[in-house]
Amino acid sequence: MKKLLLASTILAGMTASAFADGHEVKMGVILGFTGPIESLTPDMASAAELAMKEASDSGKLLDGKVLVPVRADSTCTDSAAATTNAEKLVTADNVVAIMGADCSGVTTAIVNNVAVPNGVVSISPSATSPALTTIEDKGFFFRTAPSDARQGQVLADILKDKGITNVAVTFTNNDYGKGLANSFQAAFEATGGKVAISAAHEDGKADYSAEVGALAAAGAEHLAVFGYVDQGGKGIIQTSLDTGAFSKFILADGMIGDSLIEAIGADLNGTIGTLPGSDSAGAAKFQEVAKAGGLTKVDGPFMPESYDAAALMILAMQAAGSTDRAAIQTKVMEVANEPGEKILPGELDKALGLIKDGKAVDYEGASNVTFTEVGEAAGSYKELEIKDGKFETIKIR
Repeated sequence: MKKLLLASTILAGMTASAFADGHEVKMGVILGFTGPIESLTPDMASAAELAMKEASDSGKLLDGKVLVPVRADSTCTDSAAATTNAEKLVTADNVVAIMGADCSGVTTAIVNNVAVPNGVVSISPSATSPALTTIEDKGFFFRTAPSDARQGQVLADILKDKGITNVAVTFTNNDYGKGLANSFQAAFEATGGKVAISAAHEDGKADYSAEVGALAAAGAEHLAVFGYVDQGGKGIIQTSLDTGAFSKFILADGMIGDSLIEAIGADLNGTIGTLPGSDSAGAAKFQEVAKAGGLTKVDGPFMPESYDAAALMILAMQAAGSTDRAAIQTKVMEVANEPGEKILPGELDKALGLIKDGKAVDYEGASNVTFTEVGEAAGSYKELEIKDGKFETIKIR
């Protein structure tokens, strides 16, 4: 016991000394730890922090820098609170970059009000609104999840393949919901499909019977739910089942989570949906790395994209040879795309060494990262179906 206490004392002294010498580098992690996707965000944060630990443990990041994650709550829906919390990350906590935010509305607010004015890189793993493609970000905003312009097309293709030609659509009344609903409707109608009704719903309501009644009156058999897994989307589905209005559902990424199945049960069997993801070597490797890293979940929604967002900022820092915020920004695209040696999850030690030696890397990571010219993932999607109480991947699109 004395030896253990002595070792702990020495370690504590070394850590304090390292931090005092400026070896501690803080990175922000801003996600909706409260709000409509709160069942998803702890696993997303853990995935990002796994990449940070991997880089720190290597000892190769800027000659031994130690990354320290600082979490903040985006709430997912309250732009004012998200802005305040992000501002604290930048000014009080002095983070060098931000992993996040998550939902599209709060991400837009943080980019416009905090990240760009302060010259701080932010990389979202899950903000998918098409409007973010053209945001005036001065090159400081990136995302590892693809735009809903792509998801809308993928959903339309899936329904066409299944012979589904008439659907009702409900969407959460924000940037994410509106953008996806518009994208889907345009793509679906282009295939010859019909949207019988497209109506917004508000999150946080106790009773969705009026909304479900209006959706059912339009006459479609299938209901597409573009909402949030822990909020209004779940309420719409439960009310639909309770009233017998709908029994066949189509889900987008914001609705994909085990908490939905746990809340509703076997009535969801046969439900179809989409989620960013791939069957690449990197995707499989991420699950191995996550399991070895002690994560309780290894295949949750947006976990690969969260790991990749953090990893890209880390490699950009190494490529810049600096923790300077502006310097990091100049290197993100360089480490994300060709040319360079391909880098997968669990290979940050290797990548940091290559960069230190002046060699180029092409980070593919867990989500097969390739950035478009505006710094967002081109992306692929998993076609999902709930079978026997679990989400199963049918194919990659």
